[in-house]
Amino acid sequence: MLLSIAIGSVVIPLKTVLQVLFNSRVGDAGFSTFTTIIWELRIPRTILMILAGAALAGSGSAYQGLFRNPLADPYLIGAASGAGLGAVIAITIHWPGSVFGFFVVPLAAFIGAVLTVLLVFGVSRAGKTTPVTTLILAGVAVSSFATALTSFLLINSSGELRRALVWLMGGSTLSGWMPVLGAAPYILIGLVTLLSMGHALNVLQFGDEQARQLGLRVPLFRTLIILAATLATAAAVAFTGIIGFVGLIVPHVMRNLWGGDYRRLLPLSIIGGATFLLAADILSRILLAPQELPVGIITALAGAPFFLLLLRKSKQQYW
Repeated sequence: MLLSIAIGSVVIPLKTVLQVLFNSRVGDAGFSTFTTIIWELRIPRTILMILAGAALAGSGSAYQGLFRNPLADPYLIGAASGAGLGAVIAITIHWPGSVFGFFVVPLAAFIGAVLTVLLVFGVSRAGKTTPVTTLILAGVAVSSFATALTSFLLINSSGELRRALVWLMGGSTLSGWMPVLGAAPYILIGLVTLLSMGHALNVLQFGDEQARQLGLRVPLFRTLIILAATLATAAAVAFTGIIGFVGLIVPHVMRNLWGGDYRRLLPLSIIGGATFLLAADILSRILLAPQELPVGIITALAGAPFFLLLLRKSKQQYW
């Protein structure tokens, strides 16, 4: 967090950062610019990255446990693509730049994500069961369709093309505290709900039939997990854009390090996701300084090789 606050187009020494944070020498005229940069730009951005990373990794961990598949993440079943489509539809309506306007965007993203997930489940359902393979294939197809609609809306939007492209590559063009205020309630509600589902996710690892025999109300808990993970993902996507692989990499690493108990895995994934995305955001400011890269490019460069290694490892289990 300190590095994120210190590093940017204007590099602020860590000593100065600490002095500003603890109101030391706050009356000095030379510190007024640093104070404005830190409190109005750097700290809100840092908090937003922490919230987005926590949301994506926590949701990814929940999806992996729900589907009992280490390759599952918020993007696999179309939640993120649907959220992006909903957010773009809300943005194109040009809501006023007030608190209400900022809260409408994640709400639209949530509705888009929920509708997309329901469509994926409806298409993939076979009788009373939902095969994981069919679910993933339906998610890929519906996600591609939602992405195509998003691209169509962005191409036809006037004067927002550059901002839209940055958003699609994973990067918020908004600054200040308003995005944090808009995203935080949705992400916190989703993550707190997921943290309460650790025991249910552990029981679901035995399969639906055995989970019912152990007294778990499977349809209810599955619905709650999907809604909570979708809400957190939608809010993150609405304000930070399409940032891939966070929900795939972090839960898998945490599972390998600390085991598969979701009462421990969920909070560790949330902390790890916040740390990973914050580190990626710092790198996005450093690599081509003073120009900034979209943070989604950094996570993709780190995540794509990891995904291929994970896919290779999963394939070897069948040989």
